[in-house]
Amino acid sequence: QLQLVESGGGLVQPGGSLRLSCAATQFAFDYYAIGWFRQAPGKEREGFSCISSTGDKVVYADSVKGRFTLSRDNAKNTVYLQMSSLKPEDTGVYYCAAEAFCPRDPALLPLNADWGQGTRVTVSS
Repeated sequence: QLQLVESGGGLVQPGGSLRLSCAATQFAFDYYAIGWFRQAPGKEREGFSCISSTGDKVVYADSVKGRFTLSRDNAKNTVYLQMSSLKPEDTGVYYCAAEAFCPRDPALLPLNADWGQGTRVTVSS
């Protein structure tokens, strides 16, 4: 199982930006697609974006499309989630997970990953 570590979260004002990272500590990172999930307070964890193993395919949920950008640097074993125009409803704990492939709808990403500690994002004035 690929071990992933999320980082980059913090407190940001509405309209602000953050960049999250998802780093792998093992080899074979570039064999996997990487899915991103978030869990808002009191809500279920949900998948909202995914990037293919080569980075040539990215899918986004409508709730983040146009505001979030997912990219990866396989030489650094890292995936980056650039978040802009942040809203209070983006508040939550963000997680990444290794996937065999990206579904067309990121809401269909499986929720049975070996989760890391996540990184907390708080959007508030």
